[in-house]
Amino acid sequence: MDHAPGAHGGHDMGGAVSTLDTTGALLFIGWAAAMWLAVAVLAYANRGPVRPWLYKTAVGVIGLGVIGQIGHFQEHVLQAGYWVANPYSPAWMTPWATGLAKGMGQVDPSKPALGMEILHLTGNFIFLAGLVGIVQITRRATGALKSRKWAKMGVWMQGIHGIEHIVLTASVALGASRAIGLSTWFGAIEPGPALVTYRVWWHFVANLIGTIILAVSLFHLWKEKKAVKDGYLPESAAGGAGAGAGAGAGAAGGEDCVLVPAASLGTADPSAQEAEPERERELVSRS
Repeated sequence: MDHAPGAHGGHDMGGAVSTLDTTGALLFIGWAAAMWLAVAVLAYANRGPVRPWLYKTAVGVIGLGVIGQIGHFQEHVLQAGYWVANPYSPAWMTPWATGLAKGMGQVDPSKPALGMEILHLTGNFIFLAGLVGIVQITRRATGALKSRKWAKMGVWMQGIHGIEHIVLTASVALGASRAIGLSTWFGAIEPGPALVTYRVWWHFVANLIGTIILAVSLFHLWKEKKAVKDGYLPESAAGGAGAGAGAGAGAAGGEDCVLVPAASLGTADPSAQEAEPERERELVSRS
């Protein structure tokens, strides 16, 4: 979903904005906001005792992040494919992405590129929230989990990528003639095929790497799901299991205590039995 419309040498974002465009834009932004609210709640609640809804909420955040990244990445794939077929044409977006960008661009219609930048920024932060969700769901698990390691790697990479899009969006919002960021070589590349090529492939590669990291993290999360789920067992159930184990050990110890006196009695009885005949012989001799 990365393009360079208007003065950026890319897709023209002109045209009337429909009610569907506006509704879609609001829902998409609401999606991202809801995910980050859930991430904040998880981060705070995971510091305290286990609560039944924590695990399911984390799973929901991860699921929404995966769905969002599938849509996000397919846009980059289609955009790169369009470039291969039309390397000297302006950047292209799918109709649904164009509609979302138009809806978001209503925040300032005087800046044609702003809607596209907001759209791409929102998509990246949905992806980032999904990665943070994996970090949160593995927080209570003991041991070093590979899923958590890969998710942290993804958070760092996607966090840096997100900063890039904050800079791109802010530069356009503040009135720059073109988006300023690493993917535009800080505005040094003139609008045209060179700028389109650089932006299209820069963001395609960045999202390809990020998507691979997400996939690897999810693969390990599936393999480590038992360890992750065990971290969310109710504390009462965990305490009951520990008490049951302690009671079993105590019962075994009780049996040992009973057996030891019996053994000691068994070793004392023969000596007493040997003393009895000696006493009887002494009594007979005296009589």
